[in-house]
Amino acid sequence: MTIWDAQHDVRIPKDEWAVVTPGGDILCATGIRGSEREWAYAIAHCVLHLCLDHFRPHPDQRAWNFGCDAVVSRFLASVGLGAPPPPHRIDFPPLPRDEEAIYRELTVRGGVPEHYRPDLLFEEWGHDDYDDPVDYPKLFTAALREAVGEAMRIASGVEPHDAARNADARSLAEQARSWFMASYPLLGALAASFELIQDMDTCRALDIDIAAVCAADKTIYINPLAGLDPDEMKFVVAHEILHAALRHDQRAESRDFFLWNCATDYTINLWLVEMGVGQPPYGLLLDEQLKGMSSEEVYDRITGDLRVQRRLRRAASFAGRGKPDMIGRKSEEWWLRGAGCTLDDFYRSALAQGLDLHQREGRGLLPAALVEEIRAQTMPPIPWDVRLAQWLDRFFPIPEYRRSYARPSRRQSSTPDIPRPRAAPREGWQDGRTFGVVLDTSGSMDAVTLARGLGTVAAYCASREVPAVRVVFCDAAAYDAGYLTPEEISGRVRVRGRGGTILQPGVDRLMKADDFPPDGPILIITDTYCEPNLHVRREHAFLIPFGQRLPFPPRGPVFTMPPAKSEA
Repeated sequence: MTIWDAQHDVRIPKDEWAVVTPGGDILCATGIRGSEREWAYAIAHCVLHLCLDHFRPHPDQRAWNFGCDAVVSRFLASVGLGAPPPPHRIDFPPLPRDEEAIYRELTVRGGVPEHYRPDLLFEEWGHDDYDDPVDYPKLFTAALREAVGEAMRIASGVEPHDAARNADARSLAEQARSWFMASYPLLGALAASFELIQDMDTCRALDIDIAAVCAADKTIYINPLAGLDPDEMKFVVAHEILHAALRHDQRAESRDFFLWNCATDYTINLWLVEMGVGQPPYGLLLDEQLKGMSSEEVYDRITGDLRVQRRLRRAASFAGRGKPDMIGRKSEEWWLRGAGCTLDDFYRSALAQGLDLHQREGRGLLPAALVEEIRAQTMPPIPWDVRLAQWLDRFFPIPEYRRSYARPSRRQSSTPDIPRPRAAPREGWQDGRTFGVVLDTSGSMDAVTLARGLGTVAAYCASREVPAVRVVFCDAAAYDAGYLTPEEISGRVRVRGRGGTILQPGVDRLMKADDFPPDGPILIITDTYCEPNLHVRREHAFLIPFGQRLPFPPRGPVFTMPPAKSEA
């Protein structure tokens, strides 16, 4: 549910304070001056339309809206909430108490007053943005049940206020975790290690509608007012555990985090439905056409379709509409609190042990894609410098050697009577065997990052027989250092500039240089504090520090340098 400042929105009737759409958007005419009580009444009026399921199409929409307004006005008058603003100060005639009965009577009488202005935007019905609407009546019922139960417990003296709060929801989440530990070994070890927080105030502060997970703190947040039944609670807890176990927060890298969250939601939800774990709540992201695809493949499909992106921007994860349910909180050296191993090692070990126990005890079949991803997670990650070297190897094949008697072998003197040919590479094998490096030398680039980037380039050139590299320094302007040998790169390079960061002039200088190969790749080393748009019309890659994100969608691979202390 979202409240919008829609002062100039043409969909709001003249002098109307607020209207509501089927998707939960409340459009407010903020140009109207009113008291706090009047605005509280107008917004609550729209909220109750959603909670009482008033978006049901009828032939006469004005008459139906009039009947719904009569019911909502009676409800607000009974609880004494706010004061009705001028559009809602209507003297409703004696009418039945039910919306349908009021509608039938109005159609017999001949309609509604001419001055009446409806506040239900029925023309939004069936829009693509609302393919998976939130079940507001269900949430309203759960909130009423929780409030009444807590009031009864407090009034009877059975429990104090703090102990009574969230008791029912807490037991459901704990039961779901106990079920995983006892009956589902794949996630049992992980479920036992997570802390469950089910506090209304905490979820309200973090803006969590149903659930969210923080992998760094091994914490799952459950909103006690979500109204989940036991099977839905199992599904939600398993969903959040898999987010953390598969390290989806770290695998996002430089991707759009919310769209990446949507892609991982699709894959996880399909796996859980296929495994029959609990019951999926209403309105979650689920598409059978994506079955068998990895999260990366789903993300590529999402980002390749602008229409899908626009729809997903308003989609709802378990945290709420337009919000990821993965909390990317960083807690340095968290293992000092007692875990005893790195976070990646913990999740890989727990997943591997759970998978082996699950298969050994024959607890049921698992989706092949999930097993494949778990196996991939249990393998140690490839170091960043190795992956960078693998990318560069595509452009620098091993030189082909041939034997020739024109020049004798160095071992010829040991056997003067036996001629020995010498193995040498073909003539001109070094032509075009180079690549470009655009190095960010702005003031925000620290010396350690500069040294590690240049050291990695020099080491690769020395090991792959790359004679020289074209280096361009970029900050506020581009400084062409020309071709540098591995020894010059690893030695003391005079860095110029240290101003702001504009990478495009350096890239353009390389692409327009007559002495640079037209198919030579370009490696861009930056701390990501650069211009929001960069155009490179040839093969290229980025080398960035850990924890940074490029300000634009990269078209080439992105290699991340971890902190220097982790490699010690």
